[in-house]
Amino acid sequence: MAEPLRTAATAPDLAALTAISEAVESGLGLPEVVRAAARALDASLVLIDRSSAVLAVAARSSADERALMADAAGVDTHELRLGDTVVGRLRARGRAGAPPEALLRVVTTLIASEVERLRAPERASEAAQAAFLGAVLRREVTDRGDIVARGEELGVDLGSGGAVVVVRAHHYAPADEDWRVRVLAAAERASRASAPGSLAAVVDTPVDGDGHVVVLLPAAGDAEVRRVADAVARELRSSLHGFTFAVGHSRIAADPVDLYRAGNEALLAANVAEAGPEDGVLAFEDTGAYRLLLPAMSEDPAELQRFFAETVEPLVTYDEQYETDLVQTLESFLDADANVAGTAQRLFTHRHTVRYRLERVRDLTGLDVSSTDGREKLGLGLKAMRVLGIAAPRGPATEAGAGGGRVRRRAE
Repeated sequence: MAEPLRTAATAPDLAALTAISEAVESGLGLPEVVRAAARALDASLVLIDRSSAVLAVAARSSADERALMADAAGVDTHELRLGDTVVGRLRARGRAGAPPEALLRVVTTLIASEVERLRAPERASEAAQAAFLGAVLRREVTDRGDIVARGEELGVDLGSGGAVVVVRAHHYAPADEDWRVRVLAAAERASRASAPGSLAAVVDTPVDGDGHVVVLLPAAGDAEVRRVADAVARELRSSLHGFTFAVGHSRIAADPVDLYRAGNEALLAANVAEAGPEDGVLAFEDTGAYRLLLPAMSEDPAELQRFFAETVEPLVTYDEQYETDLVQTLESFLDADANVAGTAQRLFTHRHTVRYRLERVRDLTGLDVSSTDGREKLGLGLKAMRVLGIAAPRGPATEAGAGGGRVRRRAE
């Protein structure tokens, strides 16, 4: 262990201490507290508990985080103590020299107190958590007593029900490691700090089979669920780079038997959130008309898949093959109340280009956007695509220098 940083006695920065105190009092969890501490100390930090689990990260980049984890040159490790008990370690890499010792001691003491206060029960193995969450979300365990008992074995109290948060992540930078593990670690840090006793794992969802991060938390109110979802999103944005995220959360399931329904609600919200602003958080209650498709997603996703195949799938396939933007054009056209000029303005392209693309939509799907029936079916097809978690391809027509949005013609 490195020797603690030594500097001349200096009065602590009261504004910095106030920021850390406010982070503690806000109840937003250890990740927010550690980020406030990093600003106060002007350093990158990694907080590790006494079992060597990472509780929070405040680093400038992935490389900076790896250096902290590897205890590289320039990294100081400080034990976090409460009395004679070591509750964790704080690894620090200063950016402008060593911070004042008085400030460092106060910061480490505050963090140690927060670690001890929020320390969750001992974690079961990752495999056990994933198995339990998968069984609940796939409705393989439906007896209330069994759900509560298995939850208690893993350290989560589901006697009064709970809620589910789902994270969909996409990694756009090269990565050698399994990046889902990094997403899971960040989501678990935030959820455990905000809601002690929560479980997190990568679970294959019943709709599309992709592995998504699922958080199950005992919660008594919707505000608590929203706070946890927001904390997860903040931690993902702050600690991971080269990713986009969509976070969805369910309503409270007062009966543990309804956690299956909560899982589908959170997944639907996450899928819909992918169509909105990047790194967004969406509650199931805010998904609008998409909520009407939840029974189809939960009970008969194959029928939803068939409807998608009969309507929008040819456009997705065409866009992927020819790097066009038919799906985006159709979405913008429907959002603009079927107005071609309004669509062209939204897409920054010419009206003739929009009309040509809509003709291709008719040729590929057999549905005419000039008819009410055609627009309704295509609109539902787009909703089915979102509910199924199918991302719309984005071709070069929306990128700078893409030739004014020209669409490549199908080869004869």
